[in-house]
Amino acid sequence: MLRRIYEGQDCSLAHALEVVGERWSLLIVRNVLLGIKRFDGHLGDLGIARNVLTDRLNRLVEYGILERVRYQDRPTRYEYHITQMGRDLTPAVVALMQWGDRYLSGEAGPPRRIEHIGCEGDVRVDLACERCARPVANEEVTARPVT
Repeated sequence: MLRRIYEGQDCSLAHALEVVGERWSLLIVRNVLLGIKRFDGHLGDLGIARNVLTDRLNRLVEYGILERVRYQDRPTRYEYHITQMGRDLTPAVVALMQWGDRYLSGEAGPPRRIEHIGCEGDVRVDLACERCARPVANEEVTARPVT
């Protein structure tokens, strides 16, 4: 099994991967963003083992990405609702889908469109400069340590 901790990595990406970098985690987040909230819904959609799904849901709740909400008392059953922290993963999920659409979708094309509710336009994730608000090409991006 892969380690969950990226020791010696003083990097926000490494810290984020500790939380959502496991194979099933972002697929569960994607499902909740698409409206699948119940355990059985995830089980049927993902084809994941029950114990793995339970573990991933518990971790996402523990980190504050999802919230468990009881919807039935006998037997006790829960739905998993997205929190603001989880909703803030939308750009990451959409960016990964865009990348997959571009490089991995094959001849049939992308299996799903991401639409703006209301006008039904396609939603994209683009880079922009916070200071000048100008669009930024991938080649214009660099990272440096904060001093």
